[in-house]
Amino acid sequence: MGKGNTNRIDELLASVTTDLMGDGQATFQDNSIRVERLLLEMVRPDPVQPRRVLPEAIHLRFHNNHVTPTQALRELVQIVQIAARQRGRPFNSVLELLPKADDEHEEETAVNLSPEEQLLHDLVNLAVTIRDDGQVNPLTVVDVSQGITRLFRIETGERRYWATWLLRDFIPNYTGDGMIPCIIIPERQSSVFRQAKENTARSGLTAVALARQAALLLLTVHGYQIPAYAIGNDFYRQALDLDLRSKREYTDMILSAMGRIKRGQFSYIKGLLRLSDEALELADRHDIEEKKLRYVIPVASEYHAEIVRQIIDFNLTSKQVKELCEGEAPDASQEEFEKFSPAALKLAKVTHAISTTTPQELARALMQQEKDSAIAQARLQAMRKFISEAERYLTTD
Repeated sequence: MGKGNTNRIDELLASVTTDLMGDGQATFQDNSIRVERLLLEMVRPDPVQPRRVLPEAIHLRFHNNHVTPTQALRELVQIVQIAARQRGRPFNSVLELLPKADDEHEEETAVNLSPEEQLLHDLVNLAVTIRDDGQVNPLTVVDVSQGITRLFRIETGERRYWATWLLRDFIPNYTGDGMIPCIIIPERQSSVFRQAKENTARSGLTAVALARQAALLLLTVHGYQIPAYAIGNDFYRQALDLDLRSKREYTDMILSAMGRIKRGQFSYIKGLLRLSDEALELADRHDIEEKKLRYVIPVASEYHAEIVRQIIDFNLTSKQVKELCEGEAPDASQEEFEKFSPAALKLAKVTHAISTTTPQELARALMQQEKDSAIAQARLQAMRKFISEAERYLTTD
């Protein structure tokens, strides 16, 4: 990705008001900034927004113009309907996802919503709030109109955008006019820093979204052109070769936009981009903390997704993830270890080494040891049976 004009960087950074730095000064001093009600069809989310509102697959399909906003939401609703039906909570109307006013034990009965269920539940809540109370906070959009075609890209407020579409197309008795209030920013004044501040100031980002946010800020100050189309993780990974040291004049501004984090934490967050694509998507969907994910990075990338699944399935602590990835033995006195046979302790240590080898490497080692493929397969079969028995004891102890 080629670098852009450095004058553009200076103009962009100059557009970040002192409100970002915390003195409370208003952001509307420029007379060219205005508030209008816009047709929903003229507004589009930012394809490189670090916060993924929709699941990744739907996000990419939508931004590649394979589905309309209504079709994207319909796909989300269908995913949630399948998940809810499997959990014995089928629904037909999205309004059925809202808690019933007469159910005093709703909080007690709420259980294990999938990320997609939680997302749709939150969007329905927001949609009903907009219907009943109106849109209190306008979206911030950038005017990217070309010629007679009016088009606006969302800088902040994408969840309100999707909630409004949901209200219009999926909630009965909609009486609105298909318009949405927006603060319109000229394209030359659009700011990845203002977007970052909005993201971190509200409900917060997942660790993976923060990594994308850190990447966008670094790429911006280093002069990279931020595209206006859907991108993959490799675009964000370009920031792995960049740092704050070579752009010291922007360091305070970047750390402030990231929620006033420390430099060391910034490096940890950016480092998450080394995870495999599948691991990044899983960690993003399930909001896995950075302090757990940092231990997964040094492991061979083909094992990243599986380790993240184990973190999700077993709700592993950061200490447990560290032991799983680094092969550290659990704390125990020598006396406690002497209760087990040397063979058992060796086998237990082998489990720590799984993440540092490959199936092909193990197969070749077995062949070298046994000199016969049939015997090697028999060894593996016996190992499977042995491991199955060990799992049975783990679940019953």
